[in-house]
Amino acid sequence: MRSLTLAELAQMVGGECHGDGAVVIEAVAPIQNATHSDITFLERAERKNLLKNCQAGAVIVPTGLELEQFSTIHVSNVVESFRKIVNYFSPPRDESVKGISKRASIHTTVKFGTGVSIGDFAVIEEDVELGDNVQIHSGVLIRAGSKIGDDSIIFPNTVLYRNTIVGKRAIIHSGAVIGAFGFGYDSSGNTHKLSPQLGNVVIGDDVEIGSCSTIDRATYGSTIIGDGTKIDNLVMIAHNCKLGKHNLICAHTGIAGSTTTGDYVTMAGRVGVKDHVHIGNRAVLGAMAGIMNNVSDDANLVGIPATPVGEQFRIQSVIAKLPEMRKELKELQKLVEKLNNTQQQNNK
Repeated sequence: MRSLTLAELAQMVGGECHGDGAVVIEAVAPIQNATHSDITFLERAERKNLLKNCQAGAVIVPTGLELEQFSTIHVSNVVESFRKIVNYFSPPRDESVKGISKRASIHTTVKFGTGVSIGDFAVIEEDVELGDNVQIHSGVLIRAGSKIGDDSIIFPNTVLYRNTIVGKRAIIHSGAVIGAFGFGYDSSGNTHKLSPQLGNVVIGDDVEIGSCSTIDRATYGSTIIGDGTKIDNLVMIAHNCKLGKHNLICAHTGIAGSTTTGDYVTMAGRVGVKDHVHIGNRAVLGAMAGIMNNVSDDANLVGIPATPVGEQFRIQSVIAKLPEMRKELKELQKLVEKLNNTQQQNNK
């Protein structure tokens, strides 16, 4: 078991030790589970109440935050420092693929860059191009005509349909399906007939795609994911969408066909976006927002249908008062009825 004193940990992360530097730390733990031999972290001062019942031996805190009941390490970047300490006590395992497995199925027409690694039972079809240092993990299927850029990693059991293009330094996690048929049908008769799905998917540089996410090929042309965009697990992006650069798309978001986004767009969990709309640069769509129309640059929307945050809060405030307003309305109705009765009696 590894252990270090608090003073030694402070030196490791370039922080300042406050309190008992001789306390021995043997592990890391979240606040609610930490014991006397653990170190935990507090990222922001306004969350100090979380430490009320904490039993940690020490806490990593932002520079200047004093905690009288704990020995602390003061650092400028709490998360980065905690990551270093976690890696010390629990060194990450090497997840890379080494060499080219004899149990992989690789077509003779595949073009290799230098340093390519391919895991067991991967299947790579004809005319695929693999850039330098590409890692293909076990069980991956890369269909004909696809291209994978330098230093990209594709984790186990991912499927890339034909002609998929992946940029440099991309990361595609297990179970993702890239380039499946779009959900497009000709319903002019009595049945739903699949429309032609002749396009592909183009993924930019430095893109990350989470587990079990799906990106459909374009009907014609390309579905495009811009450079630097990060896509969470369980996200659905439909055919003909064109996402800009550095978007953040969180879990359970669904983006309907032919939608476009600008750069630095954020979509929180379970956002639903209608087809053929445009989301402007730097727009933020809150959790479960329902997007029915175009969204302007820098907009901050929530709710179904989505409206600006301030307006949505006012709507919710009114909705919360509806039971009381209903009661008041009934009382007013009774009062009006009583006045009418009185008026009628006076008129006799």
